[in-house]
Amino acid sequence: MLGFSTADEILAIKLLFATGPSINTRLLVAVLASTALLVAEHRSHQLDFLRASLSFFIDPLKYLVDLPSVLIEQASHSVSTYATLQAENQHLQEERLIRQTQLLKLEALEKENIRLRALLENSFKLGEQVLVAELLAVNTVPYEHIVVVNKGSRFGVYPQQPVLDANGVVGQVFRSLPLTSEIMLITDPNHAIPVQVNRNGLLTIAVGSGQLNRLVLPYLPSNADIRPGDLLITSGLGGTFPQGYPVAVVDDFNAQAEKPFANITATPTAKLDRNRELMIVWSNSTPVPLTTKPATATHD
Repeated sequence: MLGFSTADEILAIKLLFATGPSINTRLLVAVLASTALLVAEHRSHQLDFLRASLSFFIDPLKYLVDLPSVLIEQASHSVSTYATLQAENQHLQEERLIRQTQLLKLEALEKENIRLRALLENSFKLGEQVLVAELLAVNTVPYEHIVVVNKGSRFGVYPQQPVLDANGVVGQVFRSLPLTSEIMLITDPNHAIPVQVNRNGLLTIAVGSGQLNRLVLPYLPSNADIRPGDLLITSGLGGTFPQGYPVAVVDDFNAQAEKPFANITATPTAKLDRNRELMIVWSNSTPVPLTTKPATATHD
């Protein structure tokens, strides 16, 4: 059996637990090395190449360390920005709808203002007392062209009172109630209006055809001096319509050899299917009588 002395055992234990230089020695060496590197860098640029070379390996590590926090921050910012943009987009869409509705209302008010200004200007041209009435309803019975306005007898409106728009004769008051009135349009089959040709003064009667865009002149012979394009105005006969109001424009003249009267049609100048406001007119003119009474003889 091989034996060992005590000295050999102690040496073996020291070799087993040998740890190299002490911590203080290592710290001192590190401090001296750092100082030497700082002095060398300050006095010369020989270490710049080494620093640049090491940066190729160190900089990517720094970016990798910061990458998770950067990705989290960017994702959070993206989510927040998307939510903000979505809310802002929704708000802008609602505001756009509101503005569009307001623009539609303003456009309607602008057109109404234009119509009222046209009525006002024409009322001054008429030189007669007028009342502007607003359309309330339209009679839907076939072949009856009657509309209802919001002015009645409490405003002084009476039956057979002439009604106009900015372009010409619309009709006359058919029935006057306290708060509303019914207006018979000139195109109603039961309506007739005395007219004359503005070009030559030819007198005749225009009768409603049952169509909103047509009047007929059934009482003119085939050799009458009338042609398409002639303007028909009120003649003042009968006393309902004062003289000189535009009524219609002749658009067709067909002579009928086998019949005593020609087939003549005319288009009303008034916008009968588009009016929202109408003028009810009080005439200051004296009605033109259709008949005259014989003079009474006097005796001295």
